[in-house]
Amino acid sequence: MEADEISIATKFAGRILKLFVDQGDMVKAGQVVALMDTRDLEAQLKQAEAMAIQAQRAVDEAKQSLAQQQSLVLSAQAAVVQAQRATEEANANLQQQQTQVKLARQELDRTTSLMSRGFATVELLDQRRQALNGALAAEIAATARVNETEQALVASRHNANGAVASRDAAAARVGQTEQAREAATHNVEYYKVNIADNTLVAPRDGPIEYRIANTGEVLPAGGKVFTMLDASYVYMDIYLPTAEAGRVRIGSEARIVLDAYPNHVIPAKVVYVSSQAEFTPKPVETKSERDKLMFRIRVRVDPERLKGHEAIVRSGLPGVAYVRTDPHAEWPPRLEPSAVPTTSITVPP
Repeated sequence: MEADEISIATKFAGRILKLFVDQGDMVKAGQVVALMDTRDLEAQLKQAEAMAIQAQRAVDEAKQSLAQQQSLVLSAQAAVVQAQRATEEANANLQQQQTQVKLARQELDRTTSLMSRGFATVELLDQRRQALNGALAAEIAATARVNETEQALVASRHNANGAVASRDAAAARVGQTEQAREAATHNVEYYKVNIADNTLVAPRDGPIEYRIANTGEVLPAGGKVFTMLDASYVYMDIYLPTAEAGRVRIGSEARIVLDAYPNHVIPAKVVYVSSQAEFTPKPVETKSERDKLMFRIRVRVDPERLKGHEAIVRSGLPGVAYVRTDPHAEWPPRLEPSAVPTTSITVPP
C-alpha cells in the first residue's frame, strides 16, 4: 500500500523562522506548518507602500492641474467668443461709418453743384464739408477699432490654443501618473504575495512523514522542509501477465487485503493500466517466472472512504490486491467490502 508523497518546500531562499508541526503529526489542508523569515520582504513592502502613497499623491496633483487647465481652456474659449463679437461689432460700425462718408460726400457734391448755380449758400457748403470731414474721421476711427479687435481675436485664439495644449499635456500627465500608481500598487501586491508564499501550508490532509529541516536553517529556493502523505490518494501497484492485464479496464472493481489486517477488505478501483510491459520487480511474488514481462496495474482506494480516517493511513504496508477481470463475475464472500472503521483497525490475535 502506498500514498502519494508531497514535499512541502520553500518557494524562495531563506531562513526557517518557526516550525509548527513535527514528524508524525496529522495536518489539515491549509494548515500552517512552517514560517520563513520575511523581515527583508517586509522592509521592501513598506518601501513599496510608501512609493504607492507617493504615486497616489502625484495622481491627485495631476488631476488638480488638469482641472485648472480645463478652467483656463474654458476662459480662453470664452475670451475668443467675446473677441469675435467685438470684431463683428467693429466691422458693423465701420460699414455704418463708410455709409455716412458716402452720404456726406454725395451731399457735398450736390451742394457744390447747387452753389455754382446760385441755389446754395457758402454756409451750407461749409457745413457739408465739415460733415464729410467728421464722417471721414469716424471712418478712420472705426477702421482702427476693427484692426484692434482683429488683433485681439488673433491673440485670444492663440491663448486658447495654448490652453488646449496645456490641458492635453496635463491629461497626458494624469495618464502617466496613473500608470506609475498602478505599477507601485502591483509592487505592493507582489511583495504581499511573496510574504504569503513564505508561510508554508499543508496542501492536503494527511500525516507528516519526515521533517527534513529545522528552525534556523537557511534553505535554497525549493528546499524541502517536510514530506507528508496525501491521505486522499492511497493505492497499490500490482503486476499481471498479458492475458489477465488485457482484460482489466480503467474503473474495474478491485479489493485490497493487507497482511496486517487479513480480515479487513478494502474496496478499490483500477485507475491505471500500463501500456508497456516491464519485468516483474523482485519483491512481487507471482506464479509466473520472474523474467516474464508483466503489466503494471494501479488500484486506488475511494477517497470518500478515506475521509476522516487519515490517521490510520499507512504507507508501505504489504498486502494483496484482487482485480475483477470479468464484469459479470461475483465477488466471493471473503472479499466482500468491510465496513469503514470508526477509529482504528484491530489486528486479530
